[in-house]
Amino acid sequence: MLEKNSSIPLYNQLIDVLIEYIKMNLNDDEKMLSEREICLKYDVSRTTVRAALNELEEMGYIFKRHGKGTFVSGLWKEMQNLSDAYSFTEQMKQMGKVPHTQVVSLEELAANQFVAKHLGVEEGERVYKMKRLRSAEDMKMMYETTFIPAYLFPDLTISKLESMPLYELFPRLYNQDIKYADEEFYASVLQEKESEKLGLPAGSACLRIRRTTYSQENEIIEYTLSVARGDQFVYKIRHSKK
Repeated sequence: MLEKNSSIPLYNQLIDVLIEYIKMNLNDDEKMLSEREICLKYDVSRTTVRAALNELEEMGYIFKRHGKGTFVSGLWKEMQNLSDAYSFTEQMKQMGKVPHTQVVSLEELAANQFVAKHLGVEEGERVYKMKRLRSAEDMKMMYETTFIPAYLFPDLTISKLESMPLYELFPRLYNQDIKYADEEFYASVLQEKESEKLGLPAGSACLRIRRTTYSQENEIIEYTLSVARGDQFVYKIRHSKK
């Protein structure tokens, strides 16, 4: 049950409880408990319930049918292994290519206003900034700049980053399991410095990707800006229409 004196917000607790309820009691396309039923069952306010349901919808556990109510979605099953869904390493392997990641740099610094905003931390808080060059079959594919909060990843080193993919490092060394990630991407052209990193002429087509990754506690644990070569990198998305 929910612990109202816990430091974990009620809606976060409710999300976990409802996920377990869905997995144990409901099938795909079956009608979900109503807001009122959830309020009564777990003794929480409608505001808390709505916040939890909104997140469950974003996570692929439920979907809404206009005028009919809320139903269970099977989309979460497809998204269960987020390491696969968001891993460059796994994506390249699936394409039959040998992936390689070079950690170009790692530094600890104070978050400026931009970084603080996107990591959900206070301006001036310590963060790690890393730059990585991602390749496949010796072809440079993507250049990434990643920011992560230093307090969640103490004593992070280049050797640790080189020992395993980032999304394996998060849970194995720091007990930070990924809940979900939001991504935005758009077509662009390479600037001069970027073209040097990827070995392409300036002005070449590229794909720009912005990713914000969240932990199971709904904390932002990663903000990454990527530029990928447009002539080789294929970005796959599955849309589910209910």
